[in-house]
Amino acid sequence: MTEIARELALQRQVMVITSAPGSASQPGPGKPEVSEIKSWWPGKSALVSRSFAAVLFSVQVFFAVLKHARSEDVLLSVTTPFTLPYTVTLAARLRGAASALIIYDFYPDTLVMAGFLSANSILARWLRSANETMFRWLDAMVVIGRDMASKIMAYPNADAAKISLIPNWATMPVRYRELSADNPYRRLCGGQFVIAMSGNAGFTHDPMSVFAAARILKDDDRIRFLLSGEGVGWTKIKDIQAASPLPNVTLVERVADFDLESFLSAGDVWIVPYRRNNTGVSVPSRIYNIFAIGRPIIICSEADSEAAVLLREENIGWVTPPEDPQALARTIELAASSAAATEEKGRRAVLVATRYTRQIALGAYRDLMDRLLEGQLLRRRNEVKSAA
Repeated sequence: MTEIARELALQRQVMVITSAPGSASQPGPGKPEVSEIKSWWPGKSALVSRSFAAVLFSVQVFFAVLKHARSEDVLLSVTTPFTLPYTVTLAARLRGAASALIIYDFYPDTLVMAGFLSANSILARWLRSANETMFRWLDAMVVIGRDMASKIMAYPNADAAKISLIPNWATMPVRYRELSADNPYRRLCGGQFVIAMSGNAGFTHDPMSVFAAARILKDDDRIRFLLSGEGVGWTKIKDIQAASPLPNVTLVERVADFDLESFLSAGDVWIVPYRRNNTGVSVPSRIYNIFAIGRPIIICSEADSEAAVLLREENIGWVTPPEDPQALARTIELAASSAAATEEKGRRAVLVATRYTRQIALGAYRDLMDRLLEGQLLRRRNEVKSAA
């Protein structure tokens, strides 16, 4: 979102409303104005308190939008926290401004997938009803995966013309990185073939299946596991490894950004493990950096999810059923036994990464905002003519 705001501010007046501590700043040439809302965010595991904080923050944003927005403006919101889009869209409608939403996670489906809600619970039904109204009020919806569009179109009276596909992008320079025995993370593992996993291991992910696959393969001297991350799943893995260590598993705390390239280059293959029912719910943005450095991916997901479809279309990885350690272990053995073919998948992944760059994505956001702003100006002119 920071990159999007900076790109738009090169040609337009941009205000950012955020809860990021210490972020407030005045606008300057090519810089957005940043308005900081003082907010309270408990830890991710404090679900009830965090949900209350999300509601409180969204209400604060609602009043901030009412204060600052004008009828000629366009408001761009995200789905984090999940309560935010509803208040922003309502405030935009009250102000007569256009509104657009970037759907990073699809609610209530994400909460159902994570096991927090049942599909037919009162809250899930209420959120779907709120979505139906919100999708009707929104002027544009940005999806980061093709599978998300079908989720939107399942709603009554959904308008496909409002949907724009703008995937996220790689933040790493796109070029193939050779596997190197001198890589410090690779040396740490001590294996001929390194299976790696990192990133958020939250409620929608299944890192325990990766750990279970490592247990299945513990006697295979070729294969080592390099695991890192954050979130509740990562905490569980650390606890289990401390209680009953696996010799083929190496745990690394989340690496700093300056060391990310070395870390991503350490693995022969990367794993992105999801829980069941991921299709259309979330797209793992980490895959684009993995492609950028030239590594194939094993995704544990339904076959029709965005990442799974992309891997099959381009032949740059493997898809295994979610929450199935046995199937994952078999796929890892296949990748390790065909090292040349695995490397070739990684080299193709670099070519795919050239389609997911900052310039392409930000250009698409710039075009979308220009179109919405022009629409607002045209509407205003028509209103003036009608009044005259």
